[in-house]
Amino acid sequence: MKNILVNSGRSSWLALMLLFGFIGTAFAGQPLVDAAWVKANLAKPGVVLIDVRSTTDYLRGHIPGAVTTDVDKSGWVEERAGVPHEFPEKLDKLAAYIGSIGIDNNTHVVVLSGGTHYNDMYWPTRIYWTFKVLGHDNVSVLNGGMAEWTKDKANPLETGASKTVAKTFAVHLNKETLASVKDVKAALEKKTVTLVDSRPEDQYAGINRHPKATESGTLPGAKNLPISWTLENGGGMFRPKTELEKLYKVANVPTSGEQINFCNTGLYATIGWFVSSELMGNKNVRMYDGSMTEWTITKAGPVEHKVSLK
Repeated sequence: MKNILVNSGRSSWLALMLLFGFIGTAFAGQPLVDAAWVKANLAKPGVVLIDVRSTTDYLRGHIPGAVTTDVDKSGWVEERAGVPHEFPEKLDKLAAYIGSIGIDNNTHVVVLSGGTHYNDMYWPTRIYWTFKVLGHDNVSVLNGGMAEWTKDKANPLETGASKTVAKTFAVHLNKETLASVKDVKAALEKKTVTLVDSRPEDQYAGINRHPKATESGTLPGAKNLPISWTLENGGGMFRPKTELEKLYKVANVPTSGEQINFCNTGLYATIGWFVSSELMGNKNVRMYDGSMTEWTITKAGPVEHKVSLK
């Protein structure tokens, strides 16, 4: 670095920009971080890792300093009118909880899971999406989760619970990424909004359905891009953008323009939203939280069946 700084004024300026850009990455929002990034930033203030694995797995061994969370019991989601995993109507409890685990509005949050299967990744993306709705943009997902962290045997592990210092987290609600039943109905009428079903193909086709849904099928005209496609070999590593572009083309899903992702209860769809919005860069994407469970329970509108088994 010193050799660069003694060159011309322009070179010095570029070197300083690179230096401060590198230091600032701990506080610059980026959708994905890798294990090397986490290791480099472990001791830095203002970075909090949220581990969404089971409490048992967390206590047996976690990334030093990471905090654990029980997604269903800590206020991240709630059940309303028979629809699970809804974004909370009242946010006081969730804001207080977020502060209690050492997060304020200046914290860079990194969310991680086990990372061994694509089903491991919807809670990290769900919490990521939730922070975005809460107006907190400084959030990332650890690509590959604990599986990626433990590949390097030199990476440290900590047992037991991490100590936290409570802080104050303020909500600055931003619902731009949240789609409602009304928004979906408007999209169906408008016919220029791409509806993307993030579920497996059997559920998209209407062969099988979620236990809470009252009818099989999908939203009329929806495209199917299963979230398992977007993660390498169905694991916990997101595919690079060049590969994702090919998959979007195969699924006939555009990478620009208005889009609404949905699934059964707003979990898989957050992976679809995360890939489209954060990795592909389409900022006109929303996530339908209630998804097919709400749509069918409330009889909100028609359901398309690719196949009828009755």
